[in-house]
Amino acid sequence: MEAMWMRRVPVGFKPSIPFSALILPIPFPHLKPLLSLHHRSLSIAASSSTIPVYSTYHHHHHPSSTADENGNPIKGSKVLLKGMRYFELQNWVQSHGYRPGQALMLWKRLYGNNIWAHCIDELEGLNKDFKSMLSEHAEFKALTLKDIIKASDGTRKILFTLDDGLVIETVIIPCDRGRNTVCVSSQVGCAMNCQFCYTGRMGLTRHLTAAEIVEQAVYARRLFSSEVGSITNVVFMGMGEPFHNIESVIKAADIMVHDQGLHFSPRKVTVSTSGLVPQLKRFLRESNCALAVSLNATTDEVRNWVMPINRKYNLSLLLQTLREELRSKHNYKVLFEYVMLAGVNDSLEDARRLIDLVQGIPCKVNLISFNPHCGSQFKPTSEEKIIEFRNILAEAGCIVFLRPSRGDDQMAACGQLGKPGQVQAPLLRVPAKFQSALT
Repeated sequence: MEAMWMRRVPVGFKPSIPFSALILPIPFPHLKPLLSLHHRSLSIAASSSTIPVYSTYHHHHHPSSTADENGNPIKGSKVLLKGMRYFELQNWVQSHGYRPGQALMLWKRLYGNNIWAHCIDELEGLNKDFKSMLSEHAEFKALTLKDIIKASDGTRKILFTLDDGLVIETVIIPCDRGRNTVCVSSQVGCAMNCQFCYTGRMGLTRHLTAAEIVEQAVYARRLFSSEVGSITNVVFMGMGEPFHNIESVIKAADIMVHDQGLHFSPRKVTVSTSGLVPQLKRFLRESNCALAVSLNATTDEVRNWVMPINRKYNLSLLLQTLREELRSKHNYKVLFEYVMLAGVNDSLEDARRLIDLVQGIPCKVNLISFNPHCGSQFKPTSEEKIIEFRNILAEAGCIVFLRPSRGDDQMAACGQLGKPGQVQAPLLRVPAKFQSALT
């Protein structure tokens, strides 16, 4: 997936990174479906009956925390505090002989009251014996700050090191109207291999734990609230496909919206997906948070190419699922994301097909300017063409936004996160009719 934020703007934006040379994929003569997560492999499923998974697993790349006998996440021999929902933390605190009120005080110091505690020394006002117990049995941090890179427009890209040495990226997007957004990653890399996305070149190394996801939001508030103002919005649009890591993502979102902690509004926590239909159903039924669907094409031919997940869950299935599931959700709109790729999905015919595709689905449409990078052969649609595309949608009654690039001079923009290694997911064959658009 990709970094996402939405803003109404006057048209007049263009990518600032020049189109650069294409990185050709390393040839893989023995590509085969992923059979085990314990071997370093890269797999492709070209048939329509198998999810096309692209993985670069190492045998030692597993989440650094497991669970104790009660299901609580642990790091080493200690319980990882930010990996627990409130009721789980309360039960754990009581299991050590302390009152539920102590759990609430701890929760507020981890997530609220402008404390965002990272260590025992920051737990002011707690019982001395309780703090001693926490020191012996609890771990506060799941991430280590590695670097902060500031783009010319004020966007910040934060690099975090995980306990196993892997690195993830988080983006802070300030807004002069008081809405500041943190874009969190849900995986190290991504298995979906969307052809326009730099993260997709990495393949998937591993899922993030709930604690590793939550702590990105905690760090965002801890580091930048005094500088840019309150961090009000969360988007799960950094590295990874959130619904491929559905357990940790739903848990992290639950922790983020708890009213005694970080207290993000569920409407301001948006989880994006490339279209994993079973997990999408589960999310809509279990979570009150907002949903974004990365569409990016109006025909299966194009979407099979630019988003291989479409071979498993095609446009018809994806959109019909949304129609059915949203009937039972009151006052709820899905956000369709549409990255504009010159000569590929930006024709006036595409605009008209898009209108037909979203009929009967309460929705908004977000048109995104493609951000070039060295791992893709696509080119951004011209500003004039985007306006024309937008106008066709608006005249048909669609709620449509244009999203400018943010942070693109530091590879912090939509589709630019991550650092592919020597083993990369392959670029797929370009359909003949689109080859001229990529030259």
